[in-house]
Amino acid sequence: MSSKRIQLHLIRLQKSLGYRFKNENLLRQALTHSSFAYESQDADISDNEVLEFLGDSVLGFMLADFLYSSYPGLAEGDLSKLKSAAASTNALNDLARKLHLDRRILLGKGEEKSGGRKKRTIMAGTLEAVVAAIFLDGGIEAARTFLLVHLREFYKSVDAARFVINNYKSALQEHLQKENYPAPVYKTVSIKGPDHNRKYVVEVTSRNERLARAKGRSKKDAEQKAAQKAIKQILGRRVKILSPDTFLLKK
Repeated sequence: MSSKRIQLHLIRLQKSLGYRFKNENLLRQALTHSSFAYESQDADISDNEVLEFLGDSVLGFMLADFLYSSYPGLAEGDLSKLKSAAASTNALNDLARKLHLDRRILLGKGEEKSGGRKKRTIMAGTLEAVVAAIFLDGGIEAARTFLLVHLREFYKSVDAARFVINNYKSALQEHLQKENYPAPVYKTVSIKGPDHNRKYVVEVTSRNERLARAKGRSKKDAEQKAAQKAIKQILGRRVKILSPDTFLLKK
């Protein structure tokens, strides 16, 4: 990708982010995957791995601060579940795509061919790197302003007075224990596709009876989806989805 085209990407992305960088090199680094930096063989090009590390901590702090202030009556366990929902790879991947980071990230040719723009871990890490870049460029308030818009949108349906928060796998296990049934067993039924685009089919059972079956891009993803299907069948309309991992249950 030419320098002119990269510069155009940086300008467009800043509009999507709603933040103008004083030091655009920080944003460029946040968008530079290790595969691109390696293939470039340019000592002046740094990848985003260190920024991803910092962004994870900045995001975690902002999430904790937001939830503590927004839901003062919730217990630590419920706050942790809400925090995990927004900090999950699935949630961060969704936000990254909403901000068009999948179009702007700089990937090496090999990673590009293997479907890197579709990999949730890469997109989630890129979002964390962008959060760190904003933090380093504009300080804690700039990062807070950027994140608050998206956190308010993500949690807008959460009414702690009306709902109980849980994740699907835990909820399914708790329900089965309450009914004196054996704990759920997750079995991988099939694995198809090349390494960069695997499809897993997982079945969840109890007492040798199938509760649900689901597909996913990883074993963990398929297990979560299977548990989600089972919980929705058991609890019906009382379930309100918050994220691929977490739901709200009407009291």
